[in-house]
Amino acid sequence: MTNTRLRVNCPHCAKPVFWDDQHTFKPFCSERCKLIDLGAWADEQYAIPAQTPPDDLLDEDFAELKNR
Repeated sequence: MTNTRLRVNCPHCAKPVFWDDQHTFKPFCSERCKLIDLGAWADEQYAIPAQTPPDDLLDEDFAELKNR
């Protein structure tokens, strides 16, 4: 059986990172890259896409859904 380690690239700087117990900040190469990424999320530089409700959806529709 071969002992191959999974290698990924750091999402911030693209430095190679082995996916093992020695690399505590995986998938990031360092705490610095991890914190930079966290800061980008906090600054809303990244966003998870969401569907916008139609314009014709009224407050009454929300009230009806809430009471179900």
